[in-house]
Amino acid sequence: MRRRDFIALFGGAALATPSAARAQLTEKPVIGFLGSRSAEDSAAQIAAFREGLGESGRIASRDITITYVWADGRYDRLQVFAAEFVRAQVALVIAQGSAAAAAAKAATSTIPIVFAANDPLGEGLVASLSRPDGNMTGVSLLGVSLGAKRLELLRELIPGAKLVGLLLNPDNPGAPSERRDLEEAARIVGRQLHIEYATGESDFERAFAGVAQHNAAALFVGADALFTSRRSRLVDLAGRYKVPAIFQFASFAAVGGLMSYGPNLDAAYRQVGAYAARILKGAKPQDLPVQEPTKFELVVNLKTAKALGLTIPQSILVRADEVIE
Repeated sequence: MRRRDFIALFGGAALATPSAARAQLTEKPVIGFLGSRSAEDSAAQIAAFREGLGESGRIASRDITITYVWADGRYDRLQVFAAEFVRAQVALVIAQGSAAAAAAKAATSTIPIVFAANDPLGEGLVASLSRPDGNMTGVSLLGVSLGAKRLELLRELIPGAKLVGLLLNPDNPGAPSERRDLEEAARIVGRQLHIEYATGESDFERAFAGVAQHNAAALFVGADALFTSRRSRLVDLAGRYKVPAIFQFASFAAVGGLMSYGPNLDAAYRQVGAYAARILKGAKPQDLPVQEPTKFELVVNLKTAKALGLTIPQSILVRADEVIE
């Protein structure tokens, strides 16, 4: 097996050396995929990304090489991986999530970067959504600005809830803006937030215990790659502590989360792939406006609601895109 193929297949556990980087320089353009999560957890988004690359015959798989690295929710790996991509002189970097985008931005101002990030403007990734003005563009997942909507759904579900828990990862560059926006949204609707932090799975139990100790009536789980990759564990803890929780993506509800509201991830990564193809064919990132999602999904898990002793209001059910029974 060639060294380049070994690095691509081995994923986040492997770090390319300078000699390996030189080995990646072929006649084909190399895309470096900087993954915040794991390969297994990102399979659907990878498929959507590759669909976007190939749409309308823009880029065929035989014409490119894609090298994947996976941080598996450990953000300290991302800077090392991004630096290795720069040394390898990849043609393009794909950044999965805000932390990966920030690491890529810190590593290079010349190699084009296409991201899927929560709040690229608020996180300082781009100067403008309409004209990014730099080497970066991509898709905004609106993870922060949709927070007020998720908080409103919790209020609709539990009208008497005065205190809501908020779980954030302080290592995520988007966490401060998400906290500020949610504190403002909570103030407007007359709610208070109790904030717990987790930088790894080992912090989850303590965080949920803190939410329970403060008698928070519900839990808002912040937008974060670590949380998404460990969603089954978070959903299990929400069930064990009997706390109604709302999440960002439908994949949480699919594994037993009570409710989710957010953009369609597959559609976002299809757009990332389309932008990557346009850049490989000569487009400049600064000429490609950051795309915002047009489809949002509300998913409700009635089985989980029953286990929690909750009745989902009809006003929520009629708006749900999917109801899991």
